[in-house]
Amino acid sequence: MSEPLFGKVALIGIGLIGSSIAINLRDRGLAGSVAISTRTAPTLARAEDLRLGTSYHLDPAEAVRDADLVILSVPVGACGPIAEQIGPALKPGAVVSDVGSVKASVIAAMRPHLPDHVQFVPAHPVAGTEQSGPDAGFLELFENRWTILTPVEGASEEAVARLAALWRACGARVETMTAEHHDLVLAIVSHVPHLIAYNIVGTAADLEEVTKAEVIKFSASGFRDFTRIAASDPTMWRDIFLNNRDAVLEMLARFSEDLASLQRAIRWGDGDALFDLFTRTRAIRRGIVEAGQDTAQPDFGRSPKGH
Repeated sequence: MSEPLFGKVALIGIGLIGSSIAINLRDRGLAGSVAISTRTAPTLARAEDLRLGTSYHLDPAEAVRDADLVILSVPVGACGPIAEQIGPALKPGAVVSDVGSVKASVIAAMRPHLPDHVQFVPAHPVAGTEQSGPDAGFLELFENRWTILTPVEGASEEAVARLAALWRACGARVETMTAEHHDLVLAIVSHVPHLIAYNIVGTAADLEEVTKAEVIKFSASGFRDFTRIAASDPTMWRDIFLNNRDAVLEMLARFSEDLASLQRAIRWGDGDALFDLFTRTRAIRRGIVEAGQDTAQPDFGRSPKGH
């Protein structure tokens, strides 16, 4: 087996992303040792049952001691307080990263608590399922998915390259961009679609003339897909919307304008406008499939592990 990319890795948080990273570190031999920390004793005990690490800690500061790489896999709203807890325990030269879906606010929350002698390289693996918890993780989660790195000013090229190498070893493709650009891109490809899904499922739940049983019984694939997205972790998504507020509101405003145009086309029977839009959107779907970011086969949410 080749030399591990990092000696000791500390994983703070062991949900879907954290446990999938742990499985990759273990099964691909990417770390010498893996310290796991999480908030609750039962979750920590479950991580130990699953052999996700080599040591287990309720205190994150204890977990990061002597770690060469620290990855926070927690809701974005928790990143600042955890950075404050672990800051004094971080060893010189350690690489500190995260997996949050929002970058600018996470950097603003964490950076003041991190000592100058560490390398801060925030990251976002654009991968996931609606499942959560330590049992949700699996080896192939990051396979052929993008991980975006948003290194802070002053982070060394070596630290960025080492973290990129780790993500590639987990099967991911890696892109680097600014935190602000990341937040704008993710607002339209991830955050607003989730907001729409939460909203449409909520609307269906509120309809008095359609009983709940009928909504479930007659769910066509469109509504089923929305319910899958709307089943995502509530704490995580609450934090994402509060922490990426500006970009989400900007994209929602544009979406609302386009929705109003669509409303007009339907009201006035403008079939050409509808056909043109549906043709353009179909091409986007083809592009996603051709880029290897999804498969053309329908699975109706029945594939293993939800991926």
